[in-house]
Amino acid sequence: MHSALRGYTIAVVEGAVEDDTAGILAAELSQVDSVLEHSRDLFAALTDVGVPTPARRSIVEELFSSRVSAGTLRLVVRAVLEQRADELTVGLHSMAELARRAAGHLAGAVGSPEEDEPGLGRTGGRNLLAGFAAASFEDVETIVEIEQIESELFRFARVVESSHELRRSLANRGLPSYVRQGVVTELLSGKAHSMTVRLAREAARGRGRDMVGSLDWLAELAARARGWRIARVWSGADIAEPERGHLAEALQRLTGQPVELQITLDPSLIGGAVIQVGDLLVDSTIKHRLEQLQEHLLGPEGAARGVKELT
Repeated sequence: MHSALRGYTIAVVEGAVEDDTAGILAAELSQVDSVLEHSRDLFAALTDVGVPTPARRSIVEELFSSRVSAGTLRLVVRAVLEQRADELTVGLHSMAELARRAAGHLAGAVGSPEEDEPGLGRTGGRNLLAGFAAASFEDVETIVEIEQIESELFRFARVVESSHELRRSLANRGLPSYVRQGVVTELLSGKAHSMTVRLAREAARGRGRDMVGSLDWLAELAARARGWRIARVWSGADIAEPERGHLAEALQRLTGQPVELQITLDPSLIGGAVIQVGDLLVDSTIKHRLEQLQEHLLGPEGAARGVKELT
């Protein structure tokens, strides 16, 4: 099961744990897997890469909507949408195992469901968070709430960013995940939307070392969930309202989506601004232009002679 689908499953399973239905979820997923295994025609239809995804989804919804709970159907449909058709049963088995371990952990029969979690790199961690966030935002009723969650995630990221001690603690893999998550809960509980707390706790689980980066990524995902993009702007001086509007319009033309500016003042920058939208980074600061000029003027020979760098 790939990282995004795993993240989605973890979020749904966590909700089932809260509702005390994780055992039901695990049993029903296993039953669906068993039905596929013992029905040759159904197995062929759902695992054939030549059958269009919408058709496979319709088959699943028609067959299982009245036979399993909403949470189980939600996961099976998601597996059909995201898992390779010929690996569908592998995905369903992994989903059932996650739910089973979650239910068993509550009963004290097995360890935490994340104890055997595979190590993830930066991309895998971001994809897992994206899947977790996708499931979480499906449970949020209004766009206004998602906007609130986005704002709270961004502000909490700045709090963590400004505190070396807090940032180090939340990135310390030597601490059990429940300790790091407990710190997040203590800081946010009662002060932020419950989904903000849930998402920040997931970021603190420790699959990635950069807590600030994870929180900013979640804020970006929240913006996308309501049809916007986030542009992070670092500027040496505050940007007046008219210029903010012009910048947002220019970035909207570039991305094809409405853009929300999140501006951070950085006194170390000399004029201009650094702008990041997703993977696009634009550095228009005077400092950057000086560095480019230095590289152009010096070249390899100048650098080899040890010419003093511009500052």
